[in-house]
Amino acid sequence: MQPSNNNNNADTYAESHLGLAATTPAAGVAADKAAAKNKEIKYSALANTHIFFPVAFETSSVMNRLAVDLVSEIGRRISSVAEDTRETMFLFQRLSVALGEMQSPF
Repeated sequence: MQPSNNNNNADTYAESHLGLAATTPAAGVAADKAAAKNKEIKYSALANTHIFFPVAFETSSVMNRLAVDLVSEIGRRISSVAEDTRETMFLFQRLSVALGEMQSPF
């Protein structure tokens, strides 16, 4: 597979991002600083007409802070409709499985 010159597919395991991951105490910081910022720049024109959340997932399924906040809010709303407080946890689990399947070569 050829590496992409497109910044939209930021590889947070790339050498340029390893310093971010190794020097920060919290998981997801590389996703926060790299991919999320690129998305903010790319979609800045949408801010006039849409609410935009720069959601970023690392290859290891770590989410940036805004992604966690967004998924938590969606889960909270599902929980209130379904009247089951576990719905947020189920949503995070489904996302984790889906991301794992996307990374699998099989």
